[in-house]
Amino acid sequence: MNEFWTAVILGIVEGITEYLPVSSTGHLILATELMGFDQKAWEVFNIAIQPGAIMAIIVLYWRTFRDVTKGLFTLEKGAIAFIRNLLVAFFPAVLLGLAFGDTIELMLGNAELVAWALIIGGIAILIVERMAVTTDHGGVGAVSLRTSIAIGLVQCLAMIPGVSRSGATILGAMSFGVDRKTAAEFSFFLAVPTLAGATVYKLYKARNELTVDDMSLIGIGSIVSFVVAVIVVKAFVSVVTRYGFGPFAWYRIAAGSTALVWLYSR
Repeated sequence: MNEFWTAVILGIVEGITEYLPVSSTGHLILATELMGFDQKAWEVFNIAIQPGAIMAIIVLYWRTFRDVTKGLFTLEKGAIAFIRNLLVAFFPAVLLGLAFGDTIELMLGNAELVAWALIIGGIAILIVERMAVTTDHGGVGAVSLRTSIAIGLVQCLAMIPGVSRSGATILGAMSFGVDRKTAAEFSFFLAVPTLAGATVYKLYKARNELTVDDMSLIGIGSIVSFVVAVIVVKAFVSVVTRYGFGPFAWYRIAAGSTALVWLYSR
């Protein structure tokens, strides 16, 4: 398969999985393994196409970003709380990423770890869905500072490939009493600084290795992931509102189990 179609396929995988609690990084690792791609060659690409998914959230929630920006200029409490909550939730991932970046990168090539993380994460979703007692918070700006810090700490679990950044933040938020809709939106908005930071850091580290062709492929993957993510996020909110996160839990368990069978039988 030529590199153009590889970039398209991985862009589709990123767009579908980034905001679902199923682990985009885990799926990209498994997709790379399943299709026989050189894991090392596509490692930077898999991170660098995340701006496409970031733009999907900015486009879908442009009114929220507009209102928060306007509110900051007028020192509106809700806007300040919105930014404060995202920053304190983002900060733990920055510290951990800088401290253990090399260890995290070593895990990115472990498809077996991804499979087990998918299964365990699916079971965790089922448990939280059944046991969490939540109340309607009415938006990210209404979440307390303490809860936002706790969500940020839970998000750090997603540095293990297969755990899922969105899954960790959503389940963490619900465990601390945040309702499903606000938990999902917290995950969406927190993705903007988190994914942007990870992309900039990865591109900076690989700056001497990237070619013009590499950047072209990253551009293709980003565009594809943007289009797909816009569609998926709209559908995701609808599914969660009606059915909760159970369907994603069972999918994770099935996908992880299938991956383990395949990996052990090769």
